[in-house]
Parts: sequence; structure tokens; C-alpha cells
Amino acid sequence: MDKISKLLHSRIDDSEAYPVVTPIYQSSAFQSNSPFFYTRKNNPNVAEIENAVAILEEAKYCVGTSTGMSAIAMALEQMGPGGTLVVNKDVYGCSLKTFQKFTDKLGIQLLALDLSIAENILLIPADTQMVIFETPTNPFLKHLDIKKISVHTKKLNPNALIVVDNTWATPLFQQPLKWGADITLHSGTKYFSGHSDVMAGFILTDNEKLHKDFCDHRFFFGAILEPFSAWLLKRSLQTFALRMREHQRVTLEMKTFLESLPQIKKVYYPLIDGKQLTGYGTLLFFDMREDLIQHYPEFAKALKLFDTGTGMACVTCMIAQPYSGSHSSLSENEKLDMGLGKGLVRLNFGFEDIEDIKTDIKNAFSIIEKIQK
Repeated sequence: MDKISKLLHSRIDDSEAYPVVTPIYQSSAFQSNSPFFYTRKNNPNVAEIENAVAILEEAKYCVGTSTGMSAIAMALEQMGPGGTLVVNKDVYGCSLKTFQKFTDKLGIQLLALDLSIAENILLIPADTQMVIFETPTNPFLKHLDIKKISVHTKKLNPNALIVVDNTWATPLFQQPLKWGADITLHSGTKYFSGHSDVMAGFILTDNEKLHKDFCDHRFFFGAILEPFSAWLLKRSLQTFALRMREHQRVTLEMKTFLESLPQIKKVYYPLIDGKQLTGYGTLLFFDMREDLIQHYPEFAKALKLFDTGTGMACVTCMIAQPYSGSHSSLSENEKLDMGLGKGLVRLNFGFEDIEDIKTDIKNAFSIIEKIQK
């Protein structure tokens, strides 16, 4: 046989390798008798991270996707023409734009309500196909009662789907399926990764039919998580609980610190009721004092330990202005309706020494106060 033919078909027998960590299956195809068959359908690394996330979320089924937005798209595909999609008023900017485009295309009524107010839950209409929301909310970290929203909606329409984006709470501190959600979502890019080096999404359910639909959608639309990212995520999840323990400790201490600063009007922190939400960590919002708002760019630049951008839930501190960042895609009226102004600041706390973080923030405020004078 020609040596090139031999080369192309050379393989090692790894059946007795028994690695303590699953290797990366960087293969687009498998033998036809393999349950994976083709990586657009599934892959061992993807299946492994799906199992791990399902364990955390205490869900029967999990589907890994390329991004958190692709997981949201899968959920929206469960709706047909007509009826209403109810969304919470406080929502990530790109999510809202996705909802608007999707409902316009299918002739679905889009209704935005502040579902953190109990009376507004009663405004959910009888023709609702789906209610989708984050809790805690982005921005403002408001608490939404999943059970109340689910019970009321299901009374009106038992077939309506309750979808909860659980990214910010994480499954360590909240399991929406236990409280009446049909679907829970995650941007794995955030807490699951924790190192700002992976893009991923997850969609979970206890409903077998929904799970099959999600798998079909992923296969036909090519939205699967790629193997190396899945491998990195599994690696990161091994320190997930440790990271979140420290994030929680630092965030609570920083809340108290920020509330003591005269340059800050209000600090936003979620309601930890010990039932639906049992903990929280990493991200805080605060309102900057009015006379300092115009100097936000100088404030961000003066910080030495905070990177700027869309990163969050990572090992280093980051700062963002939702008005010009996460919600920049919204119109001025949409921002106004959400109560979102230029003075709202988002801080992500990493693993730098906490006294260094405090000093950095104090120094940055001192710099802009001198500019103000």
C-alpha cells in the first residue's frame, strides 16, 4: 500500500487510554454507526457540558448552543403567528430588539410590562403565547416572582410557555423550572465561562417534546456549540462554585462600600429571598450623582483595575455604561421608558484584592470631582 494511503488511515488505539479528563473531540464527523454521527448534530464534548449544566439546573434536558442569543431564538421558535408575547420591561437591549423583529415578522403582539410589580402580572392577556424575562433584571436587578407569573399565565392559557433567562442568577442560586418555568436559558459566555474566552448558550427544560424541538432546530440551523468551547466550559465549571462563592462575598462587601460614597445616589442589589433566589454575586449597578454624570468617560478612564466593554462575570473588574453599551441599540424613547439614563453604571467585580478595588474607585471619583470644580 502506498505510504500516503497508510498515512491517511493511520490511527492509534486509544480504547485503553482512560483519560481523567475527556479529550477534545475536534472532529466534524464520526462513523455512521456513532450516536454523534456529525458534530452539527452532537459531539461528545457538547454532550458532556450539557449533562453538567443540566445537573446544576436540576433539569431533565439541556441543549448547548453557539451563543446565549441563539438559545433565545430557539425559545422564540416555539411561537406561531398571532397572540401575544409578554416580556419584562427591564431587559437586555439585544433581547428586546430580537423580540421586536420576531413579533413583527409573525404578526404577534409584543407587550412589555414591569412584572416586578405584582399588579402588572394581572395585565398579562389571555392570548399570551409566551412570557419571557430575566430575574434579577438587566438593568436594575429587580426581583420577579416566577411562580406568580407562571400560575397566572397558565390559568389564562395552559399552553403558554414561561421562559426565564437565568444567566445572572446562575443555577447555583436559582432554578426557574422548580418555580413554574417551562424553559430556562443561559448565556454560557458569562458565569459558566468566567474567563471572557468562550461564547456559548444553553436552553433547558423538563419537557421531552420541547427538548426534541430544540435539538432539531440546532441541527437544521447549525447553532451547536463547538467542541473546543464546550471543553473549555467544562473545565471552567470545575471551579464554578468556588468562583461564585468569592464573587458573592466581594459583591456584598462592595455594595456596602459603594453605599457609603457621597458620589453615588443609589446602589442596586437584588432581593435574595432565600427561596427563589438564594444568593448573588459579581454585578452591581449604581446611579452616579447628577453633577458628575457628564464626567463618566473620565471616571472610567481613571480606573486602573476596571476594563471597559461588555464583559461580565469574569476574573477581572469591568465597568460599563448600559446607556451606551448593553442597551445602546434601544431608541431614546425606549431608554426613557425603561428609566435608563447616562448616570447608571454597571460594575463587575473580579478577583483583584478588594482593598485595591475600593482604592481604585475612590481615586477615580476624586479625579472627576477635581474636574467638576
